[in-house]
Order: sequence, then C-alpha cells, then structure tokens
Amino acid sequence: MATPIADLGADKGPVLAVELGLRPDEYEHITQILGRTPTICELYMYSLMWSEHCSYKHSKKYLRLFPTTGPHVLQGPGENAGVISVGDGWAVAFKMETHNHPSAIEPYEGAATGIGGIIRDIFTMGARPIACVDSLRFGTLDKPRQRYLFEGAVAGIGGYGNCIGVPTVAGEVYFEPAYEGNCIIGAMSIGLLREENLTRATASGVGNQLVLIGSTTGRDGIGGASVLASQEFDEGAEAKRPAVQVGDPFEEKLLIEACLELLESGLLVGLGDLGAAGLTSSASEMASRAGVGLDIDVAKVPRREPGMQPFEIMVSESQERMLACVEPEKLEAVLAVCDKWGLRATVIGQVTDTGDFVVRDGDALVGCMPALSLADDAPEYDVPFSKPAYIERLAAESIPDDALPQDPGELNEVMKRMLGSHNICSRAWIYEQYDHQVMDNTVVKPGGDAAVLRIGLTGRGARSGSGDSGGRTVTDRGIAVSSDCNGRYCYLNPYRGAQIALAEAARNVSCVGGEPAAITDCLSFGSPDKPEVYWTFVEAIKGLSDGCRSFGIPVISGNVSFYNESFGEPIYPTPKVGLVGLVERLDRVCTADFKDAGDTIILLGQTEHELGGSEYLRLEHDRVAGEIPALDLELERDVQDTVRELVRAGLLKSAHDCSDGGVAVALAESAIGGRVGFEVALDDDLPAAVSLFSETQSRVVVSCDSANVDAVLDAAAAHGIPFSVLGDVGGNRLVIQDKLDLDLDTAADIYHGALEQAVHG
Repeated sequence: MATPIADLGADKGPVLAVELGLRPDEYEHITQILGRTPTICELYMYSLMWSEHCSYKHSKKYLRLFPTTGPHVLQGPGENAGVISVGDGWAVAFKMETHNHPSAIEPYEGAATGIGGIIRDIFTMGARPIACVDSLRFGTLDKPRQRYLFEGAVAGIGGYGNCIGVPTVAGEVYFEPAYEGNCIIGAMSIGLLREENLTRATASGVGNQLVLIGSTTGRDGIGGASVLASQEFDEGAEAKRPAVQVGDPFEEKLLIEACLELLESGLLVGLGDLGAAGLTSSASEMASRAGVGLDIDVAKVPRREPGMQPFEIMVSESQERMLACVEPEKLEAVLAVCDKWGLRATVIGQVTDTGDFVVRDGDALVGCMPALSLADDAPEYDVPFSKPAYIERLAAESIPDDALPQDPGELNEVMKRMLGSHNICSRAWIYEQYDHQVMDNTVVKPGGDAAVLRIGLTGRGARSGSGDSGGRTVTDRGIAVSSDCNGRYCYLNPYRGAQIALAEAARNVSCVGGEPAAITDCLSFGSPDKPEVYWTFVEAIKGLSDGCRSFGIPVISGNVSFYNESFGEPIYPTPKVGLVGLVERLDRVCTADFKDAGDTIILLGQTEHELGGSEYLRLEHDRVAGEIPALDLELERDVQDTVRELVRAGLLKSAHDCSDGGVAVALAESAIGGRVGFEVALDDDLPAAVSLFSETQSRVVVSCDSANVDAVLDAAAAHGIPFSVLGDVGGNRLVIQDKLDLDLDTAADIYHGALEQAVHG
C-alpha cells in the first residue's frame, strides 16, 4: 500500500512524539516498523497503545511471576476480565482497575467513569454484572481539598452504580498524607455467566463487519491513557481537566442489556470495550488476538462534536461504547436488537486478511500500521532499581515499652480515639450512599469482613437463555468478596506488606465461610523511572506472587497504575488485592457481629509484640515506622482452614479477623455490630497497649454457644494453631479486664459518627 497522505515529516514527528509521551527511541522504533515517518493519526494511536497505562512496558517482566492457572480458572490474564468456574455450570468474571488521575482532576466523573469502565470489562466477557467493590485512598480529612475529593468520588461511585442497578457490596478506604496529591480510586466489578456463554474480545473472520454500538464520540477523554494515566501530577494538573471522561449510566444500562442479549443469541463473533485509548485499543487488541487486519472508516463514526479530526476519533475515550465483530448475515439481526434497546449501531469497518490496521477518513487514507505492532510490539523495559535508604532506618525505629500507656483510664481514651480514627471507624456513611441490595443477590451486606452474593440470577436480572429457572436462584452456593491493602505496611516492607494484603483478603473471605479461589490485583505505585520506587514495585510483586503460590490462589486479572506522584512525591506502594472465594452453603455463612449474651469468645491465633506500621503508632505517636507484623504463611493457612471448617460445621456464631487496631478494635466492632457488650481477659504478658492494639497477623476473634466450645478448641488443636478463651458476650459495656472499660453506646456513637463528622463538621 502507498505511503499514507498527511505524513508528518522528519522535523515535526519527533517533536509531537515527545509531546504525546513517547520517548525518542520509541519514536525511532515506530518509524522502523512503518518504514517511513508516521502520520499524525498513527502517532497518536501509537502514543496511546505504547503508553504505560496500555502497554505495561515497565511491569510486564515482573507480572509474569504471578501464578495464573488453577482448578477454577477458565480465563486468566490477557482478556478484559478473568473468569473462574464456581460450580453448577456457573462462572464468575471479575477484575479491578484504577481511575486515579482522572479522579484527582474531577472526582465525581473520574470515579463514575471508573465504575462504568470496569463494568464494561465484565459484560464484554458475556457476564451480567452483579456487584462492584471500591478501594479508595485519600489524604487526611482535615484538608478541605481531600474532603472534596472524597465526597466527589463516593458520590460518583454511588451515582453511576445506582443508576445502572449494579450493587456496590464491599470496599475499603484509608486516609494517609501520602495520598494527598494523588488519590487512589480502585473499582472492582464481578459478573455472573453460564460457562458455555464465556465470550472473548476477538475480531476474527475475514469480511466480518465491525459495528460500533452505544454513545456518540466526542473529544472528552482524549489522551487519558497517555496524558493523565502515564505521567505524574505537577502544577499543570488542572490544565488536564479536559482529558477526564464524562459518563452516562443510563446509556450503560442499555448497553448491558443489549450486549448480553446479542451474546446470548449467538449474534456476535466478539465484543470489545472502548476504554483507555478508545477505538484504537479495542480494535487493535481484538485484531491482534485473532491475527487479522482491520479497515476502519472514521467518517462513519457517529460523533457529538463538529470538526473532529481522524486522530481525535481514533483515541477519544468517550464512554459507553462497544465494538462488535459481526458476520454479515447476522448484521440485520444485530442492528434490530440495538434498535430495540434504543442504541446507535453503526458499521464502521471490516476484518481483513492483511494484518494491517487501516484507518480511512472517507476517501483519504490516514493510517496503515501492522495491527500487532500496536497491541503487542511496545517496548519492554528492564529498569534498574535500588532499595530505598529509609527502609532499614525506619525498621529500626520503635517506641519503648515504658513510653506506652498502662493506666486503664488513659487506655480508655486511646480506645475512643482508635474507634474514631478515619482508618478504622464505620464506613456506613460511604456504603449507605450505594444501593447494595439491588438485584436481590446480596446475602452479607457491606460493613463486615467480606460480602457474600448468591450464585444465580433473580428478578429482572434473570434472562432467558442464562440457565436459570423462572428467574429464581437455582443453587444454594455463593461467592464471597473482599478487597484489602495496607499502604503503610507496603511502604515499610513492600514484600511482606503485599503478602499481608493477600492474607487479609483471604482471611476476610474465610471468616464468612468462603474458600479463596482467585484474585485480581490493582497495583498503584509512583514513577517506575525512579530506582527506589521501582524497587518497591518489584518487591511487592515478588511478595504477592510467593504468597499466591503458597496459598494456591491464582491471579486472573489486574491493573498496574504507575506515576502516582505529585510534585515529585510518590504515594505509598499500594498493591490492592481483590479476592473472590466460593461459599458451598449460603445457610452456613458467618458474620462478624456478636449474637447472644452468654456466648463464649475465643481468639484463634496469638498476639505478639508488633506495633510497627500500626494504626496505634500512627494515631498516638504520629509515626509510620518499625518492623511491620511478621507473616507465617503456613500458620495463616491453618488459621483460615480452621475458621472455614468451623463455619461450615455451624459451630460459630461470629468470626472477625484482627487487623487495623488489633484485638481491642476487633472485639469492639463485633460488639457494636451485634449491639451487645462483652467481658474478656487478655492474658498474654504483653504491655497493655501492645496487647490491645498490636496488629499481629493470623488472628480471628470468634464466638460460639457455650455448648460448642470444646468442639471449637478441638478443631484449633487439630490444626495446630494457638488459641485462648477470652470471655463472654453480654452486658452493655466493653470490658477487657485491667485494661479497658467503655460504655457500648458511647463506643458505638464514636465509631458510627466519626467519618460523617469529619466530612460535614
């Protein structure tokens, strides 16, 4: 094919390439692939597809360390979402991604479109979205801007999810100074499908038509992947506001219904989501997976703004758009389904056998590139890294025991502050803005260790052909979902901190009775060009990989977000873990709240002298330092096995993991949740503050009927895990002998009111 018109020329190309985020050597590589100077459209397309956000050029080497296969895995990394089998012919698709930089510019739309994008990844696989999970990080709420970002992001998540009828059922949030200049907005979505309906985003079959479905294309979102997501923030951040997408949840709802109908009716060869890099990424990835070429005419793309250039159309990140590959004989039926749902559907191109990605603007040829070069030929970097000097320095810092409070009156006041800490207090102000019961599948609601959802579609969610029975649940099985990561831990020890994120997510799922099955990761870090930042990334990947192998839990999907910095300061290393577990019987699910007076409280696990990186140390001593808690992976597995065994046997009335704030906070949360007090004794020979607030891992507070105590202790002994009988449920006070004595109502008021008071004053 002749050289496309509108060639940039040797003088303009390198300058524009750098402006678009490409490196000089990357530009030279593009010219070698093409054998000429690129056109402006081609350069924009390469700049997006070779951006950090789309190509993973700094992370691919280490992501290969993850285990990605397992007995439940139907689809691992490489597609829009991972998929696992969950029994009875059902499968679950799930993935987590970030929308950090857009949310830091415009929190409502940034968070809302993050939800929209991750949901499209789910139904692209042929799955009906049934739940969302959020994972959020902000600066401290004493800053007006942080309150603005927090309120806006929460409103965006709720506004979008509520409108499309997908419940947000779980999540987590931390407030730390390290996130002040760069908030973290992680969105996870989960979908349900029959195994036989699993769909992949491919564009195969020469002569098949490419159909653009959904919203019109505008200039919103142009450069999102390369300008916002692949650069750190500085004084020019506000100028990037036009790159933030604007979402329409009502259009997305129509897309969900239409696309699922098209897939269930067997009308599509493949389906792709137009997310980061828009039409360029969707089309090139679908072509590369099938090893084919594409020919697209941008003049046929419906647009909402006049005068749009071809490159703008190709890289626009306008929301609520899907690209379908359709056999010509099925085109009329596809268009009819889209029309029924009130959606635009336009043929914009076709599949070819050339292997080239051809872009036309009517009669003008504006781009011709090897399709594989866009999706698969981005450079892969093996950059140098070095251990930060602060790691060993901070690990050596500690608070002497004689500086810790011992008096019960003083400890009472500390406990009140802990319950009111924004990293511990109730998140009800957040999740009450979300509809977490729509679709009627939520068995365990937000506020506990993990959410639990039914397997099977009910009510309007049940469609013909989805393998159900009259719109009713067809199985008594379920799934449990949790998301976790303590950034302070990962800052102080990224290897162990990442493993603790995995362990806690798995522990949360185990506490409700779920068997951990697979994870999605959401890895947020600073600039990979800084050796000390990159070291934390590599260590976190190694830690998470080793932990997953030890637990036998594969990584089936995920996301890497680099350049989370502002004015040169990186966020804490934040490798978030979203975990899905299998629940065999929904009638044997356990929750965290104490149930009945007279029940016996037992601690599975043993408290050690571990205040390093703790919420107590941060809150009471204003320090992020010390050795973070140790993690014995074998002990962790044994504790979780014991808890699951006890839950499934119906021997426990409550189970709650010990994490932020230690055993004192875990006990208080179970009491506040159950609206009943307790009286216990902690006989561990540790300083009082350590005994109460140490964040030792592999511990779970459980309660049971007094008649079942021996059976619980026998199970713990059989698994070889330490345990101690603490005391009993009952009364209206939180009593830890010789250490704490608080009124339950007072504690509950502090715990429930702290977050809303911080936001609204």
